[in-house]
Amino acid sequence: MTDTAYDALNTYIESTTPADEVVAAARRDAGEFGLTVPDEVTGQLLTTLAGATSTGSSTGVIAVTPAVSVVGLYLLRGLPTSASLTAIDPEVEHQRQAKISFREAGYPASRVRFLPSRPLDVMGRLADNSYQLVYGEVSPLDLTAFVQTAWPLLVPGGVLVLPDVLLDGTLADESRRDRQTVAARDAQDFITTLDDALVTRLPLGAGLMLVTRKA
Repeated sequence: MTDTAYDALNTYIESTTPADEVVAAARRDAGEFGLTVPDEVTGQLLTTLAGATSTGSSTGVIAVTPAVSVVGLYLLRGLPTSASLTAIDPEVEHQRQAKISFREAGYPASRVRFLPSRPLDVMGRLADNSYQLVYGEVSPLDLTAFVQTAWPLLVPGGVLVLPDVLLDGTLADESRRDRQTVAARDAQDFITTLDDALVTRLPLGAGLMLVTRKA
């Protein structure tokens, strides 16, 4: 597929998706903070994954991202009403804005738990084998440690969603030896050693990786 065809498909998907003013407002707010947000295609994938991985044994999903207002709206859209979202980010202002977005979208406060902490400080205290999806927007330097911490939290059939971890494909450039690129490669190698993992890499954003725990 050519770049022109790919762009045309994205444009078509975005233009034929019903307008959602709450998501649009959340995107604008995230832009004011200079945050990276998933495009509409990736957002729809998150909604589908949240719905498809729902199980009776899980307590919901985890979103580790500064842009939790946008990511959370897509995830909540796919979750059953019995499931909840755990939002982790050390910036209280990001979470304050997310609370406004979720309230405007009609989600009760009980559907979301906010943890204003560094992810690696708090995730180790969450219950293993309890979450159907973990979304993690983290630095390549923290990626291996994040995966090590997040993987045990997933129920069988659960999925780890890692946005932008392929660094726009620069991982293939062997001349790139900067710390972030090397750390991203090391994380890729680590992920291949996980037991019962199914790995899918998609050309969304700067490279989206899905790591599914076999049921």
